[in-house]
Amino acid sequence: MLNISEVKELIKLIDDSTISNFLYEQDGVKVEIKKNVGEAVVSAPVITKTIQQQEASTKEVAVESVVADTPAKSIDENLHKITSPMVGTFYQSASPDADAFVKVGDKVTKDSVVCIVEAMKLFNEITAEVDGEIVEILVKDGELVEYGEPLFLVKA
Repeated sequence: MLNISEVKELIKLIDDSTISNFLYEQDGVKVEIKKNVGEAVVSAPVITKTIQQQEASTKEVAVESVVADTPAKSIDENLHKITSPMVGTFYQSASPDADAFVKVGDKVTKDSVVCIVEAMKLFNEITAEVDGEIVEILVKDGELVEYGEPLFLVKA
């Protein structure tokens, strides 16, 4: 049976060659690599594994994500992003039965509390940092947020 490094080497060799379809079978294990599909299938009588061709599929995904992100960036340039200063859980209100600090369309000042980020049982109030209007809330209540992740878009 082929190990993962041998399968990866096969993928690289096929990718560098002019071969578009490759089939290898030994002891009930079948390896089929097709360039135009972008994936290799390793199958045994009971177990089936799929290994993506890294170069072909990564290039296609990268191009698609750059094209998809371009319009959003031009819209965001005119808006202020309120970002998370830490890793934690995002909450829109002080308690589950309380109203949200802000909603889309609300006016805020620099000192307005817009949400809470809970980290290690400490509840940290996040302020707007700018005077303006909340245009979009980018995170759902109770979601985990990362350091620097945009939480709100504000039209200053």
